[in-house]
Amino acid sequence: MSILGKCKRAEEREFYLRLAVREKWSSRELDRQLDGCLFERVALAPPKLSPAVGALHPGAQNIFKDTYLLDFLNLPAAHSEADLQKGLLADLRTFLVELGPDFCFIGEEFRLQVGGEDFALDLLFFHRDLQCLVAVELKITRFKPEYLGKLEFYLEALDRDVRKPHERPSIDILLCASKDNEVVEYALSRTLSPALVAQYQTTLPDKAFLQRKLAEFYEIETSRHPG
Repeated sequence: MSILGKCKRAEEREFYLRLAVREKWSSRELDRQLDGCLFERVALAPPKLSPAVGALHPGAQNIFKDTYLLDFLNLPAAHSEADLQKGLLADLRTFLVELGPDFCFIGEEFRLQVGGEDFALDLLFFHRDLQCLVAVELKITRFKPEYLGKLEFYLEALDRDVRKPHERPSIDILLCASKDNEVVEYALSRTLSPALVAQYQTTLPDKAFLQRKLAEFYEIETSRHPG
């Protein structure tokens, strides 16, 4: 079995076993997640959420990721936001698996009309467990704090004009090519909107590097909590 052959730690094996059962992964998808170092990525980098996400949606920490692996797109190093969006839509099924269970696709370039002007969300989903709309905005550049202003506007429009009465407040994911975690933490700490900032990778991560970082992480944790 792939999990037994590729996982060195008991907690790593349990992590993949639980996810494989919960998300009904095929053997091909399981191998993809193993090769993509999902365990290492989740352990080393929890998702970057605004305080409002945790307050409005307890448990969201376990649903979203800090990094989404989009290696299935086969995008060139230099690509546009249109290329990224087109690729995700062309292989939407794989993208939904990468997002995680309970995400349902609603539409692309989702139209919002405010004050007689038209605006468009890149991608719009609904999360069945969180019972809320999830907007995904795509950026092929490094995260900038000013991007959050646009997210807040979109969330306000979604909650006022699109969200149904029984649904919970909407969430926005800003998916960037890269980010500085300290800049993200500063930017998210004061925003009142339920937003998160994640990055995407179009190539498989360096497994050896991540395993070394994880070993260092465990050594630090062991020294802090001996016995």
